[in-house]
Amino acid sequence: MLPSPATVVTPATISHPPPPSPWPPLPIFPLVVFFFLLMLVNNLLRRSYHRKPPGKFRLPPGSMGWPYIGETLKLYTENPNSFFSNREKRYGKIFKTHILGCPCVMISSPKLAKRVLVTESHMFKPTYPVSKEKIIGPEAVFFHQGPYHSHLKKLIQSSFLPSTIKGLVPDIEDIVLTLLTTWEHNNTISTLPEMKKYAFEVAMLSVFGKKLDSEIEGIKSLYQCLEKGYNSMPLDLPATPFNKAMKARKCLHEKLRRVIEKRKERGEFGEGLLGALMVSNEAGKMKMKLSESQIADNIIGVIFAAHDTTATAITWLLKYLHDNPHLLHAVTREQEEIRCKRLEAKRRITWDDTRSMLLTTRVIQETLRAASILSFTYREAVEDVEMEGYLIPKGWKVLPLFRSIHYSSQFFPHPHKFDPSRFKVAPQPNTYMPFGSGAHACPGSELAKLEMLIFVHHLTTTFRWEVTGEEGIQYGPFPVPRDGLPIKVYPVKEV
Repeated sequence: MLPSPATVVTPATISHPPPPSPWPPLPIFPLVVFFFLLMLVNNLLRRSYHRKPPGKFRLPPGSMGWPYIGETLKLYTENPNSFFSNREKRYGKIFKTHILGCPCVMISSPKLAKRVLVTESHMFKPTYPVSKEKIIGPEAVFFHQGPYHSHLKKLIQSSFLPSTIKGLVPDIEDIVLTLLTTWEHNNTISTLPEMKKYAFEVAMLSVFGKKLDSEIEGIKSLYQCLEKGYNSMPLDLPATPFNKAMKARKCLHEKLRRVIEKRKERGEFGEGLLGALMVSNEAGKMKMKLSESQIADNIIGVIFAAHDTTATAITWLLKYLHDNPHLLHAVTREQEEIRCKRLEAKRRITWDDTRSMLLTTRVIQETLRAASILSFTYREAVEDVEMEGYLIPKGWKVLPLFRSIHYSSQFFPHPHKFDPSRFKVAPQPNTYMPFGSGAHACPGSELAKLEMLIFVHHLTTTFRWEVTGEEGIQYGPFPVPRDGLPIKVYPVKEV
């Protein structure tokens, strides 16, 4: 998905002609035939996409882009707001495109999003491009519906309920304090990589519990490789990011298998999501048993989902607070009041403290709207579906555009203004979906907000920060501040 690096031109390359090639020149005729066939395939594909289907309905308007590539490069290298809004202005609230090798229909209407994700979700199965399913694992909960999905969702939700994650507050606080301690001796910080460290540690805590197995060592580097492949073009060729990711996934799967085996041998299933999944298999009343492969796929998927998106959201949170000094001052004042109460009572931060952070919570809500980390989600039509007078053919991907809905002035006046006060009143139904909607909404949303609140509490009462990098946004695939938001931090006592 990332463009190839540009060729560097130096005086040497200009002054001296290249040496003669050791290879004979390619015959012209095969090249002509190759390009003729390429044009023919392109023409046939465009005809198949643009032809009017049988019956009274036609395909939505839009562009399918180049063969195979479609509009993938445009989506992942442009400002997503521009990509979606330009097509919405040209084609309307429903339009076709071609992303990651799949024909797609994008929708930017809350009514249509509700239809796809909630009221008629049985007609739109959860799916991702095949390449992404391969990397995460085909048995992960994200890709299923029906009894298997319901069983898994119930187990996963039980590990992320408020009553469960309350007990993680001291451990999350320890992770924050350990991270911020390293900042005291390194006043120039690259925010996104630091937030990835933090979010990864919290994800590991929630999945494996407080006592980590020795086999878990090295898992972070495998996830980093997995992430690069997930966000790349799905070319399974030697040395490509996707190929490396598939190899890393195999190693990761084997590590998890050994952890599961060791816990079984000890007869101790442990804490966290892994413990919950293993305990469910031993419960006598449970009809559905999970294989080790199914457990591993879901562990890989949950860590992946909890890691990158949360880190990106916290990075944007720091950017928005920095750019709005009056909000930073107000949030700091709210957190200082809680800190004073803690110090008077000689205690650490508690779950109840986080529930009293009303302004900070609204700032986080606005961050999730403005950043819209997940621009869309994937569904697949299980049969031909009519929508707004258009046909969505069976097998086509359907993408509700959360970002477009979040930036609609109809639902969020002055959408480009960062304004947490808008959340003093609850948004209209189906207009605010930072964690998705329906049966496949993110089960870890409360944990994500909890780790953001605890981090903001200690950051604002310990440091002040100044953004040192250039303004701008990078895309790949999540939009993030340029260069991961480099900042210079100052301990409060020095300010």
